[in-house]
Amino acid sequence: MRNKHDLNKLRNIGIIAHIDAGKTTTTERMLYYTGRVYKLGEVDEGTATMDWMAQEQERGITITSASTTCIWKDYTINILDTPGHVDFTVEVERSLRVLDAGVVIFCGVGGVESQSETVWRQADYYRVPRICFINKMDRTGSDFFRVVKQIRERLGANAAAIQLPLGVESNFNGIIDLINMNAIVYKDEKGLNYKSGKIADEMESKVEEYRHRLIESVADADDEIMAKFIHDEEITPDELKAAIRKSTIKAKFIPITCGAALRNKGVQPLLDAICDFLPSPLEVPPIKGFQPRTSKEISRKPNNNEPFSALIFKIMSDPFVGKLTFFRVYSGRLKSGSYIYNSSKEIKERVGKIVKMHANKQRIIPEVYAGDIAAAVGLRETKTGDTICDERHPIILESMHFPEPVIFLAIEPISNNDREKLALALKKFQDEDPSFKVRHDENTGQTIISGMGELHLEVIVNRMLREFNVIANVGRPQVAYKETLTKHASATAKFIQQTGGRGQYAHVVLDVAPAENGSGVTFASRIKGGVIPKEFIPAVKEGIMQASRSGVVSGYPVTDISVRLIDGSSHEVDSSELAFRTAASMGLSDALRKGNSVLLEPFMKLEIVSPEEYLGDVIGDFNSRRGRVESIKQRGNIKVIKGDAPLAEMFGYATALRNLTKGRATYTMEPAYYKQVPEHVMEKIF
Repeated sequence: MRNKHDLNKLRNIGIIAHIDAGKTTTTERMLYYTGRVYKLGEVDEGTATMDWMAQEQERGITITSASTTCIWKDYTINILDTPGHVDFTVEVERSLRVLDAGVVIFCGVGGVESQSETVWRQADYYRVPRICFINKMDRTGSDFFRVVKQIRERLGANAAAIQLPLGVESNFNGIIDLINMNAIVYKDEKGLNYKSGKIADEMESKVEEYRHRLIESVADADDEIMAKFIHDEEITPDELKAAIRKSTIKAKFIPITCGAALRNKGVQPLLDAICDFLPSPLEVPPIKGFQPRTSKEISRKPNNNEPFSALIFKIMSDPFVGKLTFFRVYSGRLKSGSYIYNSSKEIKERVGKIVKMHANKQRIIPEVYAGDIAAAVGLRETKTGDTICDERHPIILESMHFPEPVIFLAIEPISNNDREKLALALKKFQDEDPSFKVRHDENTGQTIISGMGELHLEVIVNRMLREFNVIANVGRPQVAYKETLTKHASATAKFIQQTGGRGQYAHVVLDVAPAENGSGVTFASRIKGGVIPKEFIPAVKEGIMQASRSGVVSGYPVTDISVRLIDGSSHEVDSSELAFRTAASMGLSDALRKGNSVLLEPFMKLEIVSPEEYLGDVIGDFNSRRGRVESIKQRGNIKVIKGDAPLAEMFGYATALRNLTKGRATYTMEPAYYKQVPEHVMEKIF
């Protein structure tokens, strides 16, 4: 057990990257070299420790972020291995929210790919310090220097190599350390035996060039190094290392390392870099939140003597212990068997036991301390994004943003017994995955499930069958269209009902206008003089939100509108919350009709990687899908096509692309924006 006060020797890191860059393989090697596992698992063989789900082992991809802890040279490293596929980007989002730092992995051949840019933006949003690891240096076509240039130019990062590869492609056999100016050569296949030695003479000019670039980049972020650099004074390895650490923690500089994880080369120096350059919980700013009753901003320091506070970032169902609730402790300590206060929901719950996770295996611990990551058993009502804390010192920490689903399908159980099992399964999946949504369609009586892509829903349907034995009819995936209005509109709505005795009366005047892309539905009251009593304003808002779930064009949810309540009237006896809720709902529907409501469809950003000989066919097919090509670039001997296209046209694209290119092209796709559906397409939809 790590000394509970030794936070300086703790690192909380996430492994993030584009799909197939080698995240899980790199994590697997880290566990092997730190003695956490004694046998090397392989992703392709389905034996990787961190890919423990059956679907992960079969598909050879990571689907859910897996947590583990290892020890390297007296440092405790908590690792979250995250998925690279865009359908599971929510796993990256919630991991980055609670981590202190990240290791971004790039393929030495593919370089900066579309999902690399996405995870980089996510890390920027959460201000996460990071280091880069350029992997697969042993692969044919790998080019370390090209990828370094892409990181600087395409990601806009002040980044520089602290290592250079020794040898290229199949001759890659080690690394050159630009800080200590020595060469590390690997002597065996498992990467356990390596020796440090002198840099070969033929590498000297390249080494000098890139060491100069390293010092130049660090000088941009560190005044002391800048002063020495300007005056051409010698900079010692210790001074350079200290400056790199300081600049990396401030997110002003990003060190770049290299290796070939599958061939067991470069992972130990990467572990050294994690310990040397990434921050401990003491070196990141104190977490901020607000006091629930006063909304006053408060902060918590990573100290065991501060009041307890933690953020729930993941829920996982375990067949043996039930629900596992993952949390990051920001301050204080928590003992198993004690009670916590959920300040987000204002409820108390008892922690049955606390466990440290190693993929899907658990180790019970008696207590967890500030800065650590663990999981609790026994929390029934607590959900992802909730804050748990000391009831005497309540705080609500900033929650997480989760993207809206872009695809849905209908699912129908074939028997009443399956109906009960389906309801149980869907509840568990919703608890686990905030980007997965479930609703009941009142018109058809069907259950509608929504997610981030075809693979996302395919995995969930597969898990229903395997884990819950649910037999159901599953519809084809459908696009999650939305509606919005195109012009400003006002609407007056009255709800009057007299049935003898007390009646119902409500009168509202709404002003509705188009709003910013991605803003959803916003509501503001401009009522003056109490023409509508304050206690009825929340009911008006509720009625508007209720009506916005089903638009007037075709019943899809309404988005990107601004609604203002500008006038109205009430009756001192007959007015009620129900009446104002109904009037507001009627008013919004009327405004949407007057404002020429239109249908919006989700557009996807694509990156297609294809051999040059198939370029014409690939672009022709892409254009036929209403795709728009933004750029075509050369990467080695292949072409990289970037563009966007409507999701409705991209179903089955994987099969079509495979057929067009004899299986040699690949693509990645992620949600980009919503855009109005053209008239000729509207006719096909309806």
